[in-house]
Amino acid sequence: MKPELSVVIPVYSEESGLAKLFARLYPALDALGMHYEIVFINDGSRDSSAQILSDQFRARPDVTRVVLFNGNYGQHMAILAGFEATRGDIVVTLDADLQNPPEEIGNLVAKVREGYDYVGSIRRERQDSAWRTIASKAMNRLREKITRIKMTDQGNMLRAYDRNVIDLVNQCSEVNTFVPALAYTFSRHPTEIVVEHEERAAGESKYSLYSLIRLNFYLVTGFSLVPLQFLSLLGIGLSFASALLFVYLLVRRFVLGSEVEGVFTLFAITFFLIGVILFGIGLLGEYIGRIYQQVRSRPRYVLQAILEEKNNNDQL
Repeated sequence: MKPELSVVIPVYSEESGLAKLFARLYPALDALGMHYEIVFINDGSRDSSAQILSDQFRARPDVTRVVLFNGNYGQHMAILAGFEATRGDIVVTLDADLQNPPEEIGNLVAKVREGYDYVGSIRRERQDSAWRTIASKAMNRLREKITRIKMTDQGNMLRAYDRNVIDLVNQCSEVNTFVPALAYTFSRHPTEIVVEHEERAAGESKYSLYSLIRLNFYLVTGFSLVPLQFLSLLGIGLSFASALLFVYLLVRRFVLGSEVEGVFTLFAITFFLIGVILFGIGLLGEYIGRIYQQVRSRPRYVLQAILEEKNNNDQL
């Protein structure tokens, strides 16, 4: 029977919290009274997560599917692999760390049934560190200014999508992307709801400061040309300012004669311009790097195996 609901959960080295996840996830979905499937994606875990997921598949093969990567390709690649494996009319993404309560899935499903094709979530009281909360809010404001994507809480992965949106996402072949933003671009009737947020059940966050910066670069450069356009306008403005400064210094040369005053001001201006040039080169490099990764046409991820039930037999 085709499931009505598919829950996609990327897993990376979460062995200490998977048992707690299973204990809450399956009862929460059983209580919905709808046919569902859970698609776990093991993203090259370095612990026993893959074995635990395999054991859970054997315990509940009727509703459990497990996608095993041969290495670590990142959370968003895992979600895209999960999207391709789903069969449900409604697809919900959920983190494995239980910061998003599985009991909230029913609220997202209810919103999709009201006619929304994209349901985001806003954490009521974030249980993250202060620096992550501040950085997330700052990126939210920056993203809204340079893209048309409106997500109040972009870092929250608990989201629901209609089948049409998932099918459109599956047609994309981007090497690096930000899945919630990509799905938002295809939605016609998006909305958001407030959900609870809890502390991690076990383990620690897999996102370092560098990873968060890289992820936000993907978000900015993958969905907008505004940074390049801003750089072009900045270059034009600095060119005019440099021309005016040259004329001013030339007039002073003829009026006041040779002088050495202001040489340190010129050094400061020079260093500022060098900084702008280096920033521009870095920004261009980000866009060119994305093009380079795309034109190589390498697979976004490599599957090791898929555990799923077919014809009442466990198949790999």
